[in-house]
Amino acid sequence: MKKILITGAAGFIGYHLSQRLLKEGHEIYGIDNLNDYYDPALKQARLVQLQGSNFKFQQLDLQNYEGLIRVFTEFQPDIVINLAAQAGVRYSLENPRSYIESNLDGFFNILEASRQHGVQNFIYASSSSVYGNNEKTPFAETDNVDHPVSLYAATKKSNELIAHTYSHLYKMTTVGLRFFTVYGPWGRPDMAYYFFTKAILEGQKIQLYNDGLNLRDYTFIDDIVESINRMLDGIDSLQPAGEIDQYTAKQSPYYHLFNIGGSNPVPVLEFVEILEDALGKKATKELVGFQAGDVFSTEADTTTLESFINFKPTISLKEGLGEFVKWYQTYYGVT
Repeated sequence: MKKILITGAAGFIGYHLSQRLLKEGHEIYGIDNLNDYYDPALKQARLVQLQGSNFKFQQLDLQNYEGLIRVFTEFQPDIVINLAAQAGVRYSLENPRSYIESNLDGFFNILEASRQHGVQNFIYASSSSVYGNNEKTPFAETDNVDHPVSLYAATKKSNELIAHTYSHLYKMTTVGLRFFTVYGPWGRPDMAYYFFTKAILEGQKIQLYNDGLNLRDYTFIDDIVESINRMLDGIDSLQPAGEIDQYTAKQSPYYHLFNIGGSNPVPVLEFVEILEDALGKKATKELVGFQAGDVFSTEADTTTLESFINFKPTISLKEGLGEFVKWYQTYYGVT
């Protein structure tokens, strides 16, 4: 059993991961600021599902460094998993400051608090958006990611750079997870599949950017959680064996990045067709131009992930969207 601190515990991925790790017998301390970027009632409903003797929760913003220190002092975590962030590419065009405050200031605070309290293993959410408009696919962790096309992507790339510095200076194992378009039950209402579902059921028109031709590598939430759970089992093996003079190395041996994606990019137009089948109802579509901050295609090379945890995401869109639709209809009481 490990003592695991999870930030963003009331969020989509944080909720599912907390639920799985509690079932595995770990002790979880969750923190979340419960902001109103999307309906806080959904976050509260997730927290209700997590209640139990091994789960403790505190509403806390990562910008509150003193509050973080109190949590670390009380809980003394073995591992920190930082999933808290201001999400969304398009929203970064409307409210850029929130990304600096949450994704940079907040990230630094949780990483520094981890260092101050001797945490050796720090896992954090990065994003496939760091690859920008790279023409080479599938995207590999060794690809150049120096040209982000959204502020959100720039903050995630910055997180990776800061994490590398901490790995280099303090021999802290940092693990960045580049997620590829995660979807599933209890998901985020700002995600396309979620508001597409709502619009289709209500007979409203949906807009498909770039005429629905953009390719996305979708990853079902259960595959994300399984990957992280396996990673926790082997995370100690990521520590270098013996003494290493990392100051002469180009990259710290304590610094790691993993893509987690389905490796099966699908045009958004095809994605909507699969969603229509799951709902049993056709969408009214409006094909529109390219959206600022978007990228044309994403596809994960998961070779590094597979070699470490002997697993790769496998759940199909048909199965995954079917599970989401069942949850959505139950949660909102619609057919």
